[in-house]
Amino acid sequence: MRKKNLQPLSEKSGVKNHALEEKSLSRRKLLGGVALAGGAALLSGCSGEKEDCAGGPAVLGKKRQLKMVTSWPKNFPGLGTGVERLARRIEALSDGSITVKVYAAGELVGALGGFDAVSQGKADMYHAAEYYWQGKSPAFNFFAAVPMGMTAAEMNAWVRFGGGQELWDELSASFGIKPFLAGNTGVQMGGWFKKDISSVEDFQGLRIRMPGLGGEVMKRLGATPVTKQGGEIFQALSQGNIDASEWIGPWNDLAFGFHTIVKNYYYPGIHEPGSSLSLGLNKDIWEDMTPREQAIISAATAAENDIMFAEFNANNARALDTLVNEHGVKLKKFSDDILTQLGRLSAEVLADAARTDDMTKRVFDSFSKARHEGIRWGAISEQAFAHARSLVDN
Repeated sequence: MRKKNLQPLSEKSGVKNHALEEKSLSRRKLLGGVALAGGAALLSGCSGEKEDCAGGPAVLGKKRQLKMVTSWPKNFPGLGTGVERLARRIEALSDGSITVKVYAAGELVGALGGFDAVSQGKADMYHAAEYYWQGKSPAFNFFAAVPMGMTAAEMNAWVRFGGGQELWDELSASFGIKPFLAGNTGVQMGGWFKKDISSVEDFQGLRIRMPGLGGEVMKRLGATPVTKQGGEIFQALSQGNIDASEWIGPWNDLAFGFHTIVKNYYYPGIHEPGSSLSLGLNKDIWEDMTPREQAIISAATAAENDIMFAEFNANNARALDTLVNEHGVKLKKFSDDILTQLGRLSAEVLADAARTDDMTKRVFDSFSKARHEGIRWGAISEQAFAHARSLVDN
């Protein structure tokens, strides 16, 4: 009887244990699925409080079709192509939930009309240089480039870790815009001059294309600064409407063909030592975005800021060789006397701008602190290394 009763008991226990194991396994799968979904939500920046979080990281909510206006000619090397690359990166990171239509200068608004278009909601975002908006506030200059200002590396340090972004957000918010760093051309050239510039007196009466506060420095030297968009410079030079012009650097200058008109090519460009470019997004759209959508915009612009800078450095070196060795361009350096005077006047111009209003003063103070820190560190880091390298590799 005992053996007869043991077998059914064992079979029943096996069935019961198997059922318990299946139940436990199912529970573990369920809990695991919940954990994975929760982890994906955290990685995607999803708080779980919005309906668009329910589908996991691939779901961003409603589709967004954004219009980006730019200050650059269509597909122009570095600037126009960089904007297209930025737009495609946003689309790729969002898995197509955010699409971006890029409009070159003049297609939807003029080259200098992006700020108003985005502020007023006629476009969703712009890509430009902030000094184009100095008529709105002189403070915008400091988030692009100012004469004798900061290099690209120093600008990145200030904006990201020196309080610059917070001030920029505050300044732009008053116009309904959320700003991002989204490109950098690096140190620019001094420009193209029809005549030799051997002394400060040679700037007297010179008509030169130079925007922003750099133009004000030229004015105090006795020159006449002119603001023209990139696509207008060649014609202005060729027709004699201007005597000199800065643009960006060898890569872009070669593409515009300035060397076919002018041969004197001066350096360094003290007016733009590290020209930051920006993406400005309509603030209402930014605040309507999910955390993950905001993270995508932030990541895409940060990537382009780095990639464009690398691209300009690589191509400027090659283009300069082409200009000098194949097109007979005369590469010339401003004398120390000229650079010293440019530096003195630059300090005056920036100090005067800081007195415009409280916002500009706060930006100037923060910028100046970061600049001095950059100078001190740079003297014993990159500058010291560059000097050491030049001793053995010329």
